[in-house]
Amino acid sequence: MTESRDAGRALRASAPHALLDTVRDHIATVYGATCVRLYLTDYGGTVLSPCDSSGDERRLLSIPNSPEGRALGSQERREQQVPHGDFVDHHLPVTVRGDRIGILTVRLSGDRSTPAVLDELRQVTDQLGHEILVAERDTDIYQRVRRVSRLTLAAEMQWQLLPARACTAERYALGAQLEPAYAVHGDNFDWASDGEELTLAVTNGMGQGVDASLLTHLAVSALRNARRAGIDLADQAALADQAVYAHHRGASHVSTLLVRVELGTGRMEIIDAGSPQMWRLRGKTVERIELDRQLPLGMFEESHYAAESFTVLPGDRLIFVSDGVYEAPAPRGGQYVEAALARALHATRLLPAALVPGALLRDVAEYRAAETLDDALVLCFDWFGDHVD
Repeated sequence: MTESRDAGRALRASAPHALLDTVRDHIATVYGATCVRLYLTDYGGTVLSPCDSSGDERRLLSIPNSPEGRALGSQERREQQVPHGDFVDHHLPVTVRGDRIGILTVRLSGDRSTPAVLDELRQVTDQLGHEILVAERDTDIYQRVRRVSRLTLAAEMQWQLLPARACTAERYALGAQLEPAYAVHGDNFDWASDGEELTLAVTNGMGQGVDASLLTHLAVSALRNARRAGIDLADQAALADQAVYAHHRGASHVSTLLVRVELGTGRMEIIDAGSPQMWRLRGKTVERIELDRQLPLGMFEESHYAAESFTVLPGDRLIFVSDGVYEAPAPRGGQYVEAALARALHATRLLPAALVPGALLRDVAEYRAAETLDDALVLCFDWFGDHVD
């Protein structure tokens, strides 16, 4: 325990760009590690990219097809025997409140690989994850590692606007993903919790490229500004509507689905202001939740919004999808929503919330007839309530 506290102090005192060097020196000194490697999850959620200041050639690891990737997926420590000598590679998930940042691989001798040591290394890994998130305010090194290709300017703007890609709490779990990850423009998601309520937003700014991203940026910032002022959901929508209309005078609008969840009861308030859809998986039943359609944000001056009530039960899974998902074209005509969405929700029902969006988006990519210019968003919300099965 003392060693993990020492590691925490060392990481907090470290220069933001030198966290890996700091944790590597600590683990080598205290535990006799002969090799320490850090891999970060890329923006597309498909590969692990090495974060190493040694200048070695960059070797990407497939998340589905590598021991490190399987450790990330299971969120459990995995061991891999080194071919020569009595050494073991321990793949440790780096995760902060459900957000799967990457993997720390530590090579120890067999006699050093004790349960007590591995438990301490898990604590060090947790501290490293928190410090990476803090360090990203002051250095680009970790975001640079996450990129296996260059982001478009529109995608850069959208990714900087996001809260995280996953979040796990006592009563709920969230996961979300944007595609194409390196060229997304108008789709966006947002969430925030204050302990008593959780607010979700799924947003789709009209248009393409930077124009769509700027429009979404304006709408999300207006929604956050209203939310942080402590006003109710309907007024949040109204103020964001006014902000978008004041700037674009109705020439552009933003489709938004707003949700507020009372964490003590599971009671929800929902405003459907546009194209995102909400689906529910309850037990073995999949159904689209039909909501009262209201005007997208910014379409007309001083639109009025009303929240409708909905109740989520323990064990429910809600899936929010943008039009880039449910309108994906089939090879022989029709749309993804008509034939494949319910099937995909059933097929992913055993996955944790953090992995569902990526799995659904991969299914969409395999289903559609050809590449599309539209981007796509999936947000998964699992409600545990007071009873976790």
